[in-house]
Amino acid sequence: MFYWGAASVLVVSFVLLGVLWRSPLLAARERGRALPAWLSGVLLGPVRIVVQALSVALFGLVWVSALFGDTDPFRNLAPTWIYVIFWLGLPALSVVLGNVWRALSPWRAIADAFVWARELGGSEARPLAEYPARLGRWPAAVALLAFVALELAYSDPASPRALAFAIALYTYIALFGMAAFGRDTWEANGEAFAVLYRLLGRIAPFHVVDGRIRVRWPLTGLAGVEPAPGSVAFVAVMLGSVLFDGYSRTTTWQDLAARVEGPFVVDQPGLGELLVTLLSVGGLLAAVLAVALAYETACAVARWTVNAPRSLVGDFLRSLVPIAFVYLVAHYFTLFVTQGQFAIPLLSDPLGRGWDLFGTADFAPSLGVISPNTTWYVQVGALVAGHVAGLAVAHDRAVTIFPDRRDALRSQYAMLALMVLYTVGGLWVLSRG
Repeated sequence: MFYWGAASVLVVSFVLLGVLWRSPLLAARERGRALPAWLSGVLLGPVRIVVQALSVALFGLVWVSALFGDTDPFRNLAPTWIYVIFWLGLPALSVVLGNVWRALSPWRAIADAFVWARELGGSEARPLAEYPARLGRWPAAVALLAFVALELAYSDPASPRALAFAIALYTYIALFGMAAFGRDTWEANGEAFAVLYRLLGRIAPFHVVDGRIRVRWPLTGLAGVEPAPGSVAFVAVMLGSVLFDGYSRTTTWQDLAARVEGPFVVDQPGLGELLVTLLSVGGLLAAVLAVALAYETACAVARWTVNAPRSLVGDFLRSLVPIAFVYLVAHYFTLFVTQGQFAIPLLSDPLGRGWDLFGTADFAPSLGVISPNTTWYVQVGALVAGHVAGLAVAHDRAVTIFPDRRDALRSQYAMLALMVLYTVGGLWVLSRG
């Protein structure tokens, strides 16, 4: 019933878009209205500097907790903070407030401080090399894939010591990339979380233009094209990783993993874990490739349908950004609501040493706040709303690039089929988990 209902909503939305949405709307409203200059100055000046300082301090606390704290992930701040607050909370914050990661990124804060100190001493901070344009966003796609592989494929992803090593390695890569190619260039292409939260921030009603915060209609930031090489791969990792996470919780996958590991559990447990890890990495890559292939195929069919003179892959890619966000919501919002509460006592005792720094160590999380029925309805509602938003973004781009309205509509038949496939596939995975 839900499969047919969700598909029907998408079809009806497609028809209404074709009838009512006859000219481009998003790009015309993307710039929005500027907030008062004094307010932008305060938020982007002193407030940003304070936030950056706090982000570096918190980053240091999380890393120290991972490196020296209790090895029990339930008594250590790092796993909950990284996998719940950072990985699940920041996307929601970005969708509401815009690209807040630019102020919250500890790596950007460290780089900004270095540039400021260097310029204060009379020297000029210049990149060491020019970024190769052909690389595009491939470094960010690989980095994001590595992070989700750590979370979804590694045998002990919540190990504080493993997280300490991952934090140190990523910090080295991020700071080296900024020093080599420049802060803005590396954030736009190589820093996975900067690329991720910038894409999600395009959904938000707030953005910064020429040093001023502006208010716009939600989704208008998704107008336009994503021409950078590797952008499809990056978005495919965003979507495919969540799909694989859902599928890996099904009995089918769990049985397969047990069959792979079973012969080695007694005599060679390390080899068994390695084989399961490799299996999970293979499944993750397969999910990412499936998402990318489905999108590329839909764009190829759309191009063939209207006999377009060029590829449409970059034109419709931003329509997948709302879908990537609602996949996160559908799969993880219960984890965020329940497990996120544990960050409150852990902040008072980040290393698991029995401390009570802020008087919250005795806070008792409530684990029964969301019923199973509520979970399912939120999942269905989020997926349907996200895919309708994706259809609207794709339709707006179609009427922008095709002067003939009939061509614009025909180009969207394949995108409608893609959205239905993503919706029903997402619901199927959720219902089997």
